[in-house]
Amino acid sequence: MTTNEQNTTANEQNTQHTQGSGAPLTVLVTGATGRVGSRVAEAARAAGHEVRAASRSGAVRFDWYDASTWADALRGTDAAFLAYQPDVGAPGAAEAVGAFARRAVELGVRHLVLLSARGEDQAHATEDALAVPGARWTVVRASWFAQNLSEGPLADAMRESGELAFPGGEVLEPFIDVRDVADVVLAVLAAGARYDGQVLEVSGGRLLSFRDAVAEVSAAAGREFSYVPVPARAYGAALREFGVPDAEVAFLIDLFETNLDGRNAHISPGVREILGRAPREFSAFAREAAAAATWK
Repeated sequence: MTTNEQNTTANEQNTQHTQGSGAPLTVLVTGATGRVGSRVAEAARAAGHEVRAASRSGAVRFDWYDASTWADALRGTDAAFLAYQPDVGAPGAAEAVGAFARRAVELGVRHLVLLSARGEDQAHATEDALAVPGARWTVVRASWFAQNLSEGPLADAMRESGELAFPGGEVLEPFIDVRDVADVVLAVLAAGARYDGQVLEVSGGRLLSFRDAVAEVSAAAGREFSYVPVPARAYGAALREFGVPDAEVAFLIDLFETNLDGRNAHISPGVREILGRAPREFSAFAREAAAAATWK
């Protein structure tokens, strides 16, 4: 093959990546048992992609704190979805994500998509760390998940005590259904290079306070739940009593005092711009979760 033929072939391949060929991909999904990762894996399978559902105890073993697990999970994949635990802005996140991105590039992974949080200043260093030489990357910054009220420790507390004690004050938040986050991630992967190097902000389509959200859950579930706003430091002290390490408690207090200060009381257009439709409604989420006996 001549040099000109090689250049022509390379240009054709670049054009295909830019336009998005729609061809099946092999996608590594970290945090595949989590609220977002499980939906990304489900959406990727439904789209015809091969999924490597990675977690600390799954068939594809992956641990952010054990770099020896990364290569086997990454090898042979086209793309990777990164959901850093416990939080994208936590201490050590930037270093781990940067090292992971470098390893992914070495192994030929073409696209990295990082789940981040809208309005979380603590996450910016981790987002920046994704941009290693040779990496194709996209950041998806999401608002507060609707499913935080139906899955995980907040939902457990609501079922057991009948109340949500949380340092959200009366701040307004456009809660997003995690299925919309997953759909955005899949659209990004299918679009080739269209969203390379971009930070995409996504949210739900309606502003609610945590009190409003709990009231909608109550109406859907047919069970009265109360919302009790508490100071971030008091919430942190309660977490410490439950055995949460001091360093994690300190991070969470800082996160709640900043991220829940009203900075996110606006709607981001990402879902509509990327998917061409409105975000899923919080009330529909609440009805579906209630129908599944989530809060019984």
